[in-house]
Amino acid sequence: MTNTESFSGTGLLPDFVAAAVNGSERTFSLYVHVPFCSSRCGYCDFNTYISPDLGPGASHNSYADTAIKELEFAADVMEQSGVQPKPLHSVFFGGGTPTLLQASDLTRILHRAEQLFGIDGAAEVTTEANPDSLSPDAVQGLADGGFNRVSMGMQSSVSHVLQVLERTHNPDNVALAAEWIRSAGLEMSLDLIFGTPGESLADWDRSLDSVLALQPDHVSAYGLIVEEGTKLAAQIRRGVYPNTDPDDQADKYLLTEKRLAAAGYRWYEISNWAYDLHNDGIHQSQHNLAYWRDQDWWGIGPGAHSHMAGLRWWNAKHPAAYASRVLDNVSPAIGHEVPDSVARLLEKIMLGVRLAEGLDIEELAAQSKEAAAQAQREANVLVDQGLIEPTALDLGKIVPTLKGRLLDDAITRRLAGF
Repeated sequence: MTNTESFSGTGLLPDFVAAAVNGSERTFSLYVHVPFCSSRCGYCDFNTYISPDLGPGASHNSYADTAIKELEFAADVMEQSGVQPKPLHSVFFGGGTPTLLQASDLTRILHRAEQLFGIDGAAEVTTEANPDSLSPDAVQGLADGGFNRVSMGMQSSVSHVLQVLERTHNPDNVALAAEWIRSAGLEMSLDLIFGTPGESLADWDRSLDSVLALQPDHVSAYGLIVEEGTKLAAQIRRGVYPNTDPDDQADKYLLTEKRLAAAGYRWYEISNWAYDLHNDGIHQSQHNLAYWRDQDWWGIGPGAHSHMAGLRWWNAKHPAAYASRVLDNVSPAIGHEVPDSVARLLEKIMLGVRLAEGLDIEELAAQSKEAAAQAQREANVLVDQGLIEPTALDLGKIVPTLKGRLLDDAITRRLAGF
């Protein structure tokens, strides 16, 4: 049953959360949302704001203190709710552009999280960054303060493509920022977008050339989705740019797989590749895997979402409203839900069929013998269609083929019985 009623001001967690989490092997991660950007990209529908000062507790200068106060509130809520503390499995600062804040502010937030929860010795600690928001001193400050990974928004190396996306950075700055990241001893991930209106296959190949020249540890490459309400969506409606083309995006995805695989990168999620010559998965994003594997995380910041043992909740979206609640010692959460078993199963299917590690067919067969038989029949059809790997199915796993990665929605629909 789904419940979208608001939390009470205490934010206390229901008893079933502690019962499910305590003593389990579920991991616990932290997400910190920093809502500030220097400009608004035309394709972006994230919860971001250009103004550096959105009110008390919601400015570049005061935001770290607000985030720390919410961290302290979260730790108190967990204690009062009987949830036993676990060291953080991963920490991720996203946005927005977290590196618009001083490195010292980001590390202050990180250090307070470590004091309150502890951080696993092998934890991945990441911040997103734009190339034009970094400097050698800032990167070194992040490394000295406990960060070990930077996820840099490159998107493209072609100027006219960046112009359509309204990305403001000079593509030459990516290589410069990459040098700073490497010099500081940090892991580096590059984020890309393919399928921008006006981007040719040769343009995309040129971007891949630039990526491979930088030798990142990890690459994320997403087909552009034109979200309603964005400037780019309005421009496409007016005919300023053509709409995205699914066939064009498929061609670019296939080229991405070909180029990255040849260079030693292995896909582990449909849109994510890690450098993996030894098949040890060492450069895979542990934070994103925590999401995809249905683990637990607490989201700090305006609009941030959290999840613990099936309970989900989300904070007030506007930074001023969020900060007001935090500063008044009221939970910033404004709604929550507990998806029912049908919704949970659908989500497991949607996420599982995106992963190279696959979806356990037992997840589809848990309810009855009839369900098990039906799941096997549907999986056999997907094998015949060339969408999932037959050898993986023999081992009880549903893993998409390359063709299946392009048609993952079709796999989900069949397994979910749509």
